Amino acid sequence: MKRWIPFVKSPPTVAVIRLAGVIASGGRGALNDETLAPIIEKAFKRGKPAAVALVINSPGGSPVQSSLIGARIRRLADENDIPVYAFVEDVAASGGYWLAAAADEIWADENSIIGSIGVISAGFGAHVFLNRQGFERRVHTAGKSKSMMDPFQKEKPEDVKRLKSLLSDIHENFIAHVKARRGSKLADEDLFTGEIWVGRAAIENGLIDGIAHIMPKMREIYGEKVQFRRYGTKRGVMQRLGMSFVQDALTGIEERAEYARYGL
Repeated sequence: MKRWIPFVKSPPTVAVIRLAGVIASGGRGALNDETLAPIIEKAFKRGKPAAVALVINSPGGSPVQSSLIGARIRRLADENDIPVYAFVEDVAASGGYWLAAAADEIWADENSIIGSIGVISAGFGAHVFLNRQGFERRVHTAGKSKSMMDPFQKEKPEDVKRLKSLLSDIHENFIAHVKARRGSKLADEDLFTGEIWVGRAAIENGLIDGIAHIMPKMREIYGEKVQFRRYGTKRGVMQRLGMSFVQDALTGIEERAEYARYGL
């Protein structure tokens, strides 16, 4: 009730948004703009917070969803004149770092993994197996590029060239985003090879601003009485009742594979 008493100043509030998991357009528990939009909007607009803090633990994922989420955060920050701080837990890599770069400042643990500013496309080829088993692959298209990178056909050099061109375009967009957000903080060396750094090495390269955890850092900036209002995705009824075991198991395997790329 203190906030309603005239002439009594309430302590500042920091809205905390947790962004943990793989970034993808679909899948239970995945980070995407559709799911996060109402959460992010509420965090910026409810009660005029002094700042918004992003708690990030993501190995990356969809570049489109990363861009959409990051753009929404920046738009709301600019419209409401609210500073944004990112705090990295285990990892902010690839799309996870895209989200972190949407903040005005990035802080991490000494052991946090940062970077992987690159783009990857992975698949498999099963044409040899099919041939050995006597299967014949039949594909009919209207448009010579419609069956690009078909895993059941032998890899075509022209498809690889075309795919690399697409990946290069996305990579350039990623680089432009990081440069626009980090600017002169970045070191002169090439930081956009997909390499990762840990803690203090990330500071030296300008990818983060320092080593800090959310509560002490926010208290340092906004005072010991600062309050935290936390926002995040909620589990559905089926998840809470433990009735989505198979889907959760499959999603968990995919997510673990993403984290495993960084030794986590």
